[in-house]
Amino acid sequence: MAKRTPKPTPEPQPATPVVHEVVDPRWLIKAFAVTLLIAFLCSYATLCWLFYQGQWQFALQPSHTIAQTPALLNLQFEPVHFAVDATGTPQLTGWFIPSDSPGTLTALVLHAGDGSMSTALPSAQLLHTARLNVFLFDYRGFGASAGEHPTEALMQADADSAFTYLTSTRGIAPTQIVLFGQGIGASPATRLAAQHHDIPALILDSPIGDIEAMVAHDSRARFVPTSLFLHEHFPLAAPLSSLATPKLIITYNTGTAPIAARQAADPKVTAEFSTHNDLKYVLTLNRFLDLYTPAKIPGLVPSH
Repeated sequence: MAKRTPKPTPEPQPATPVVHEVVDPRWLIKAFAVTLLIAFLCSYATLCWLFYQGQWQFALQPSHTIAQTPALLNLQFEPVHFAVDATGTPQLTGWFIPSDSPGTLTALVLHAGDGSMSTALPSAQLLHTARLNVFLFDYRGFGASAGEHPTEALMQADADSAFTYLTSTRGIAPTQIVLFGQGIGASPATRLAAQHHDIPALILDSPIGDIEAMVAHDSRARFVPTSLFLHEHFPLAAPLSSLATPKLIITYNTGTAPIAARQAADPKVTAEFSTHNDLKYVLTLNRFLDLYTPAKIPGLVPSH
């Protein structure tokens, strides 16, 4: 029987050395810094986006509450629903308060940026005392009107709708309409007067506009380049400076008239009250209206 040849024993191979990679600490620092930078940029972009979307809140604080109606002030009024959308649903609500003197002017009230039209009822009562019809309404996003929240563009469109309602639906001539803008409502009132030169008079009570500086100094916008992202401006000084419509500008305890009032083109009348004096207010309204619309106000109480 043949003998088997033994297989040669393989020689042992040397073990592969384990290589431990060392990460450069500088790379870790750079990666951490890049991560922080990306997180900061995302957070800052979110902040700017929130500012852009919610900037209307710097000037407008609407309320959906109707705290009172003209009836509480013993004023006769007619509830009004107008400005229908594509489905035929009215978007705006308001009150028409007729004067005790038929045939007189009608005041279209563009109320301030806080509260609702019920907040403007004291002013509406004074206008009524001055023997004017009064039409006040809520912009979209205010009171019982439709809309989630107001913006400058929506308020201007709603002011146009209110004017159209008075002229088209109620048949009131533009020459019989006086615009009354209060607070931030001074801006849409002024622009409406600039669009309709046959409107005989514009009354601005505590006018607010050109909100760029106000927003820039607000602590909520401290870290945002407001000049790049602000699209809510409510222009006032510029349109007033070229507006030929006679205007009454009323302020309270300011010491000096606002820039918009000082730059307003003639004819204009400015009145500053130290306190809210209803009698003085009505007399001021009467003098102004008697001066610039004497032939349009039958039965106006003489105030000379």
